Amino acid sequence: MNKWYETKSQHDDVILSTRIRFARNLEDYPFPCRLDAEGKEKVCRAVKDALSDVSGLKLKYIEMQTLSPKEAVALAEKHLISPEFASPQKGRALLLSEDESVSIMLCEEDHIRIQVIKGGLDLEGAFELANKIDDLLDSKLKYAFDERIGYLTQCPTNLGTGMRASVMMHLPALSKCSQMSKLASTVSKLGLTIRGTYGEGSNPKGDIFQLSNQVSLGISERAALDNLKAITMQIATQERSAGEEFVKNVNVMDRITRAYGILSSARLLSTDEMLELFSWVRLGAIYGIIEADISKLNELTETMQAATLSCEAGKDLTSDQRDEIRAKAVREKLLNN
Repeated sequence: MNKWYETKSQHDDVILSTRIRFARNLEDYPFPCRLDAEGKEKVCRAVKDALSDVSGLKLKYIEMQTLSPKEAVALAEKHLISPEFASPQKGRALLLSEDESVSIMLCEEDHIRIQVIKGGLDLEGAFELANKIDDLLDSKLKYAFDERIGYLTQCPTNLGTGMRASVMMHLPALSKCSQMSKLASTVSKLGLTIRGTYGEGSNPKGDIFQLSNQVSLGISERAALDNLKAITMQIATQERSAGEEFVKNVNVMDRITRAYGILSSARLLSTDEMLELFSWVRLGAIYGIIEADISKLNELTETMQAATLSCEAGKDLTSDQRDEIRAKAVREKLLNN
């Protein structure tokens, strides 16, 4: 079965992926910060049993304490869990679909974090699947819910719908032309926030940014999704317009072809260097300056991270070993050299 990042998708010249996340808690248990390991295990079992017969969705149940540190970090590298959830703690578990489009963290900040990822811009599809899982859990478990406020969550910023919707965007022209600070200020006035690759507190790598809703209280899911989609399309239009002018500059064309040349011949590639070079190559591919498969760029971005490579090798790798494997994979899978 293909992973979500291995398929071509709508608007993938700018929009890499869409994510919907629901935060939910069970009424009969304290929030995870006040829950002991035994209580957390009870929550995990209850959710696991409730999702044992989801039609068409095979979810693997993973107890986080059974994973090695590199296996847990590899999940975070792919955005399947939060970086904080990768730390070893008893009573935490993960439900993960085979294609990695669905991941459900149990006893992270909240009892349940339902997450659905789709390639490109697919807010409706991601929401529909997340809502299906949410409805099934709601029919079998008793959520912590207030008629006036909405869903109750450990962090007040998630109160109400408990939903965070986000899109991952590649914005090389806006970023390299120093437009991101102005853009961040503008979207914040519209109830959105733009952050780095791994969300709050992270830095953008390879000119990849995460745009998400800030408000979950006093607004419906549909209104939040419509607002996010409208602003996403506006930013995509700005990026395309800026990109068309940006690539006319001979210095930019030179950076693109040099990046392609390095990827074609490099024998060692660090993660950060790969992502920076990918940004230039993606830009060049979009505007016909070079030929490169964008879907392969997406796949390599997900699978060539440090911990993921070590897991694939079945052993700890040195930095040089990882860089050598990464460079070889780029030459073979992306450039066919």
